[in-house]
Amino acid sequence: MDEKTTPRNRDENEIIGYRDVLNTIHESHDYIPVRPSYILQLHRDLFKRAGMSYGGQFKNVQNYINGTRPDGTQFTRFTPVAPYETEAAIEAICSSYERTLAIEAVDPLILIPAFICDFLCIHPFNDGNGRMSRLLTLLLLYQNGYEVGKYISIEKQIEKTKDVYYDVLQGADYGWHEEQNDPTPFIRYMLKVILACYTEFEERVGMLNASGVKSSAYDMVSTYISNKVGKFTSADVIAACPGAGRSALLAALKKLTEEKHIVRLGAGRSTYYVRSDALR
Repeated sequence: MDEKTTPRNRDENEIIGYRDVLNTIHESHDYIPVRPSYILQLHRDLFKRAGMSYGGQFKNVQNYINGTRPDGTQFTRFTPVAPYETEAAIEAICSSYERTLAIEAVDPLILIPAFICDFLCIHPFNDGNGRMSRLLTLLLLYQNGYEVGKYISIEKQIEKTKDVYYDVLQGADYGWHEEQNDPTPFIRYMLKVILACYTEFEERVGMLNASGVKSSAYDMVSTYISNKVGKFTSADVIAACPGAGRSALLAALKKLTEEKHIVRLGAGRSTYYVRSDALR
């Protein structure tokens, strides 16, 4: 991920591809229109390093969303649109999204998961539909001013609740082809995911204290260690406190050690810290 080594297999190449698209969205989200051509380019970049020929192309074979029964047998839970209908379907939801957003008829936090629900029901690619849906979620949130994904992984939050994710998606696609589906459960789920990310961000960063004044690096690290159970490293502190500079955080860590709030153990790369009260 630090671009210091060469990927060893297809899985690692796909991870690097995901990172590349994430970087594009982080850096240029305001310049990525919600249009089929741009979605295809993001999909192309997702699979570029893995060398997959279908990267950047809509599906050319019918795909299915399958479920598994308790006895282990599989069944088709939902059939997405046919390959020949895919491009027009994506064009339709992109146009509808931009038109609805422009007239401010629906709050973006409702409109975004509704768009993603339609995207997943179309299932426009041979592979990578789930990853693209989460990348598009991040893109649309950024474009509407919700940038928590820069600090807290929305993908990870979905992964932690993936059973619920699949359950609500199963309910949301019922009757989709007849335009009678109800995306409400999926919208509620995504709102909970976004809220959980903001809650975690608030807990980790601690940017405001009770008086409404921006906290110092010392206060941020103090808050982090007071809620931390078990050992932690300086890298953990830096990752948990993105609102302050690295040198300021390391200085705060040193001061807290000198004040005996925490104890430094190990040496070199094996150095770690624990709260002093954990050793009593």
